[in-house]
Amino acid sequence: MAILRFNQTNFNFRFLEPHNIKKAMVVSATLILISIGSLIVQGLNFGLDFTGGTLVEVGYEQAADLEKIRAQLSAGGYADAVVQHFGTDKEVLIRLGVHADKKNDVLSNEVLALLRADGATIKMRRAEFVGPQVGKELVEDGGLAILYTLIGLLIYVTLRFEKRFSVGAVVALVHDSLITLGFFSLFQWEFDLTVLAAVLAIIGYSLNDTIVVFDRIRDNFLKLRKGTPTEVMNISINQTLIRTLVTSITTLLVVLALFFLGGELIHNFAAALIIGIIVGTYSSIYVASAITLKLGLTKLDLMPVEKEGEDMDDLEQMP
Repeated sequence: MAILRFNQTNFNFRFLEPHNIKKAMVVSATLILISIGSLIVQGLNFGLDFTGGTLVEVGYEQAADLEKIRAQLSAGGYADAVVQHFGTDKEVLIRLGVHADKKNDVLSNEVLALLRADGATIKMRRAEFVGPQVGKELVEDGGLAILYTLIGLLIYVTLRFEKRFSVGAVVALVHDSLITLGFFSLFQWEFDLTVLAAVLAIIGYSLNDTIVVFDRIRDNFLKLRKGTPTEVMNISINQTLIRTLVTSITTLLVVLALFFLGGELIHNFAAALIIGIIVGTYSSIYVASAITLKLGLTKLDLMPVEKEGEDMDDLEQMP
């Protein structure tokens, strides 16, 4: 019953008052400028998937000491090696950068010899090589994937809603993606294929949240005859606020569990989702809805178009 009463609470937050929109725009503009500046100056710290290199997976009989493995590899001339558990604490995944002077099989054998130097029993599970050309193609394909996703969503929202809604939705999606990429650039977190997948997931999550708000705004524009556009949109956002918060918080709890307990392999994936969920929830209110309002959306824009001759047909049917 407590949950039911909480869900029926009438909020009256003035999200889209002019002074609140100005504050939100300052925050968004600041984050975007920092993100763009960092992407231009530092770029992204691309992982092995994009830069190319060698991946070696080995199996130990006992639990592996990652710090000891890192020290062994560093002493052997592989200070750039990224070492992490894979599956269990007996399985170790080693990522090495590009070593043009050594072939893949030679490189993997040298790594195995370094790890066996202290007499440890180790089995080679696999050794894979990603060439720089493949990495370059992945960067291009990843960028195109994001671009095509945004174009497709622009078409979808334009067909489902009025054109001002579609502009607000796509600007919000670009806003969310850019800020997420900005965090990874600013702090030089490794950007690999799992993070790219997270960015695409963020776009879908953010759009879903935005469409829920837009649906309510469209309905209320037709129901609330006397309200101004600002009042109608504020009421709509308040009516969907509980749903937005419950969805965001429950999703965030799951992603936080992945972040802290999921291991290094999906650590950055979870970090991207955490940023995206927070920024996406904010943008569905203060970016998508605010831009739609600023573009001059009115009730007349959402009224169904009357067919020519409709009034004459109604008169002819009257007794």
